[in-house]
Amino acid sequence: MMQRPPRRLRRAIGCSWLLSRLWYRLYGLHIKGRPDDEVWYFAYGANMHDSAFRGRRGMSPLEWRAGRIRGYRLRFNLEGRPIGKAAPANICADPEAEVWGVLYRITRAGLVQLDATEGVPGPRYRQLWLDAEDIEGRPLEAVTYIAQGKEADGNPSLRYITLLRDGARAHGLPEHWLSFLDSVKHAQ
Repeated sequence: MMQRPPRRLRRAIGCSWLLSRLWYRLYGLHIKGRPDDEVWYFAYGANMHDSAFRGRRGMSPLEWRAGRIRGYRLRFNLEGRPIGKAAPANICADPEAEVWGVLYRITRAGLVQLDATEGVPGPRYRQLWLDAEDIEGRPLEAVTYIAQGKEADGNPSLRYITLLRDGARAHGLPEHWLSFLDSVKHAQ
């Protein structure tokens, strides 16, 4: 398996359509479409918060909507930093569950940039295309990230779960989802 390149190199690759196409090919993947094609990205973790999505990731969505995916469950089963004290969000298949989050309309070039900040392609997250729906029930095809997590869930850091809670509130996610996020215990 290839080693993940340094953050600076990932960002440089993410800013170049040509370099990104070459980088994806090293992983046996292909970028579809043109840079200005529009796609929907489903954020269920820290990217629901503007400080993460717009700030740290440098994204400028064309539009956003509250939305959900069915057939998946939110988990905190990834290893975060500091090790043993943080568990970032992930999703896993569960036919009886749903996950609420924020749907962002971005360009394919923006998705490549987002991939680079998330380490995709690489050893952790991978893209997952799925059917989503906005809060009004309108169906959309969206891409999100999924990783091979640990068997057991951990606890997110207080800073991390606060990003999820605040981002969910700012984007008008349903009250039952806000209550669920409020019930998640953070690491000590």
